[in-house]
Amino acid sequence: MPGVPFGGAVELDLASDPVALLRALIDIESVSGNEGEIADAIEAALRPYGHLEVARDGQVIIARTRLDRPSRVIIAGHLDTVPIANNVPSWVTGEGGSTIVWGRGACDMKGGLAVQLMAAAALDAPSRDLTWIFYDCEEVDEIRNGLARIARERPGDLVGDFAVLCEPSNARIEGGCQGTMRAEVELTGRAAHSARAWRGHNAIHDAGPVLQRLADHVPAEVEVDGLTYREGLNAVKISGGIAGNVIPDRCVIEINYRFAPDKSPAQAEAYVRQVLDGYPVRVTDVAPGARPGLDQPVAQEFLAAVGGDPTAKFGWTDVARFSAMGVPAVNFGPGDPSKAHADDECCPAADVTACRDALLRWLG
Repeated sequence: MPGVPFGGAVELDLASDPVALLRALIDIESVSGNEGEIADAIEAALRPYGHLEVARDGQVIIARTRLDRPSRVIIAGHLDTVPIANNVPSWVTGEGGSTIVWGRGACDMKGGLAVQLMAAAALDAPSRDLTWIFYDCEEVDEIRNGLARIARERPGDLVGDFAVLCEPSNARIEGGCQGTMRAEVELTGRAAHSARAWRGHNAIHDAGPVLQRLADHVPAEVEVDGLTYREGLNAVKISGGIAGNVIPDRCVIEINYRFAPDKSPAQAEAYVRQVLDGYPVRVTDVAPGARPGLDQPVAQEFLAAVGGDPTAKFGWTDVARFSAMGVPAVNFGPGDPSKAHADDECCPAADVTACRDALLRWLG
């Protein structure tokens, strides 16, 4: 079995079979906040390649070419995974073109890391200068995100003409991403003994009309630059209550709004307030989306190399970070995004090979 799971030195062979490399990466546990070992392994694997200038900042690895090409492409992916669920070490089913690699992070996104590493090693004379970024803490709070930290502290490392995030996309181009907003509706009542309920006012009962309004909401389908984004406005958490014999005086409904990238955060907030008119809405977190940017010449060349029809990205990814910096970006990586974070997470080996070969065609 490739790699050494749960500790021990791991040597990554970037010229090895894609299945072996992916399994080696999966077998290095790298739950958010524990990326040190996988960062060590990736740094050690890249440093022998003379065409790459390799730097490390915390658990972020940046490898770049300096060939004075007329343009620069950034290709990035995160090292961390959500917690393990009895799905490490990795295992394989099928054979040949039907091989599937299973395990935590297989598609989100160690399959993408394998693509990055194989391409970074092979592209010693690329048609464009390249910056390869491997970063930590994507799966947790924004303040811990390694790419966000680099953007704050070393913005020059993110300067480029185009960016690719190797997030799972079924080996197809997914353009842009949705924005995401979290908000709360807090309802207040009056506490009383439940044996004398008439003396109080039940805040949890007041949640009914709010939930019904959300249930009746019809999500918009919005076309942006030729791609269709389906929005979503949903209650995702509800809390309230004091004790089993007390009428609750408070109930909080947490709401998540996934909005198309034609809206700014201010427009998204206005829309949520419109839908929930009459109720107190407090926005607790928001991240803007990213337009597809597929009309750029470099994006058109990438589309031609990859083939197929691009689709909209449902969900938020770090393409939005590049978009905010004026760098057009797309999602392109192996694996089915619906398997991300699932206990039965997996990635077809054919997707890994297809994504690697697409990058080599485009940049070779």
